Amino acid sequence: MPRFLAVYTMKPEDLARFRSMPKSEQDAVDAVGLPLWAEWEKKNAASFPDRGGMVGRTTRVTKDGIASATNPFCGYIVVEADTIEAAARLFENHPHFTVFPGDGVDIMPFLTEPPQS
Repeated sequence: MPRFLAVYTMKPEDLARFRSMPKSEQDAVDAVGLPLWAEWEKKNAASFPDRGGMVGRTTRVTKDGIASATNPFCGYIVVEADTIEAAARLFENHPHFTVFPGDGVDIMPFLTEPPQS
């Protein structure tokens, strides 16, 4: 079955705004969003050969060396679906952007096969 990389995105300014909220308000968002996210993952578990995870600060390596960098990526998950449209439909109304301050999920097909074990 085709595999897709789904990358959760969040604008740095939206993350900063969320982190600047009082802890009680952040906790209230988590209390709503985390159970919804867990329910979504459980409901769609058969489509996720790699549950991925959330990621932190970025370090970029280029021909000029190693440096801190900024990008909108805040997490990922690997999805198996018949088509990219089917993969995308899994994320409709996802808590990442309906409850949390995420702005979207970018979905890309893998062009190479996963390693065979």
